[in-house]
Amino acid sequence: MALYLYSSRLIICLSFLLLITNGFSSSSSRSSIHHRHHLDNHNYKDALSKSILFFEGQRSGKLPPNQRMTWRSNSGLSDGSALNVDLVGGYYDAGDNMKFGFPMAFTTTMLSWSLIEFGGLMKSELPNAKDAVRWATDFLLKATSHPDTIYVQVGDPNMDHACWERPEDMDTPRSVFKVDKNNPGSDIAGEIAAALAAASIVFGRCDPSYSNLLLQRAITVFTFADKYRGPYSAGLAPEVCPFYCSYSGYQDELLWGAAWLHKATNNPTYLNYIKANGQILGADEFDNMFSWDNKHVGARILLSKEFLIQKVKSLEEYKEHADSFICSVLPGASSSQYTPGGLLFKMGESNMQYVTSTSFLLLTYAKYLTSARTVAYCGGSVVTPARLRSIARKQVDYLLGDNPLKMSYMVGYGLKYPRRIHHRGSSLPSVAVHPTRIQCHDGFSMFTSQSPNPNDLVGAVVGGPDQNDQFPDERSDYGRSEPATYINAPLVGALACLARS
Repeated sequence: MALYLYSSRLIICLSFLLLITNGFSSSSSRSSIHHRHHLDNHNYKDALSKSILFFEGQRSGKLPPNQRMTWRSNSGLSDGSALNVDLVGGYYDAGDNMKFGFPMAFTTTMLSWSLIEFGGLMKSELPNAKDAVRWATDFLLKATSHPDTIYVQVGDPNMDHACWERPEDMDTPRSVFKVDKNNPGSDIAGEIAAALAAASIVFGRCDPSYSNLLLQRAITVFTFADKYRGPYSAGLAPEVCPFYCSYSGYQDELLWGAAWLHKATNNPTYLNYIKANGQILGADEFDNMFSWDNKHVGARILLSKEFLIQKVKSLEEYKEHADSFICSVLPGASSSQYTPGGLLFKMGESNMQYVTSTSFLLLTYAKYLTSARTVAYCGGSVVTPARLRSIARKQVDYLLGDNPLKMSYMVGYGLKYPRRIHHRGSSLPSVAVHPTRIQCHDGFSMFTSQSPNPNDLVGAVVGGPDQNDQFPDERSDYGRSEPATYINAPLVGALACLARS
């Protein structure tokens, strides 16, 4: 079932000194174990490779000859036929066989941002990361090929979730849902515009013609998003809720989309749009989580670079807003909760998505601050880029195994990792091993089994432990055991940054 709710080494003395420097009391330090010794040297390069490989396990459509996740086969080859359009390809969002456009677009934006900021550090993994982006953008181009229409979802979620079957065996309806000028979707259109604009930067040098196609489509889609305003879940509530409802509204996606188009085009039109509409679109509202639903924080960090590096004075407030977010997630901040073992804890279900997205933002903002030779300000305290990198590293290290259970929450990394993840294809024998179709309800015998999944979805990061650092590793526990593309996407950038050191 999909993820429903709205829903990373310093020695102790150095951490203590940084705490004092940044204005946090020693009692705050003693009350937690956020700053304990780093136990092992993590192989961030290996984790990076696996985090990218994961996306091959989520592919829908006709798989290419160089497919490395070989237990997967072709699937969804008639997707779109219900409305006589070609919607073959793209990604399954999580452990189900649905193609939800909203989280897929956010995944694409975050993969692209990871490449933009840290692609130069990926070395041999850069081509694989670009392939992961292109697999998504090829689909998004199909989904936006008709004027003033966006195909936003393939599959009936309720019927899909009633089955436990491999994507290669799908026999549930592949219903197609769309938004148009009569039934708008500014949120999903704004996110797709952001994704295409960000990806156009990724391919700017290596494939200029493809880059230009992505950018022109981003411009068209953003115009549609802004002209016909409304949340996509208003007209498609039974189909997209409670799975990927637009809980935060569409204003954040308009700001986010405009920010990416400004970055991709350097056209003053988008800067003027941001200046004129920023307040209306919630630029100064307080948010301290960043996810597939709420992009305000991401937009603030992205726009802060324009002030910090490009010296765009009119965007100075976004640096202040970015600082506000950073201050809100620091260990010891009243607005943030950490587990006893030191993991940032935002939600009971799929919490790791907030860990990876926050870690990415901390590392990215640290990069911007370093380039501008400045710091973040939390009241009267100074927070250095080094402090932000240290916090992010601790979160990633927890994810990779520095936690009370000594468990890696990335499949295939380390010796101890989740073996019974909530994922249909991983939990059922592959087509090569079991060529006979596994019918809708037949797979539930494996769903309820305590046997490990026969196929490792290498690189998949699951929802993670609860607020007490506990993780039962049960297939039925989708809130903690289900992976998702948008958990991995920001982690790709974070790992590339950490792998440098």
